[in-house]
Amino acid sequence: MNKAYKYRLYPTVEQIIYLIKTFGCCRFVFNTALNWRILAYNADGTSISYNDTSYGLTALKRQHPWLNEVDSVALQQSLRHLDVAYKNFFRDKKIGFPKFKSKRKSRKSYTTININDNVKVLDDGVKLPKVGLIKANMVSKKESAVFYKR
Repeated sequence: MNKAYKYRLYPTVEQIIYLIKTFGCCRFVFNTALNWRILAYNADGTSISYNDTSYGLTALKRQHPWLNEVDSVALQQSLRHLDVAYKNFFRDKKIGFPKFKSKRKSRKSYTTININDNVKVLDDGVKLPKVGLIKANMVSKKESAVFYKR
């Protein structure tokens, strides 16, 4: 059974600033990696893999030290989202080519992974990496069953 919880967050001013930085850095990494893939394909018809863009992220972090201020897993996840979008495009052309993320039109979200309990849902809030505890109230709870055919 899958469970989804919807929370309303009440971040402090410092947490808002950090979240805005994280959204911007994830968008920057996604757009830069998409540009790399387009340039490589136009140059000689090759495709860049997730591992290649991940190595590029390391070089990008050396070039732009402000990328080190945010959660590194969030940046890696934006590269994974790009890789999935790219694979979906080549698998089914109806889906459409991945688009560059806009500062104004894109959703303000990022993805992180729970490593060593760095993400926790507590009674009074949600704990995120490098952000700390953000006060939160549960808005809704939804349960759905997932069935697998063999």
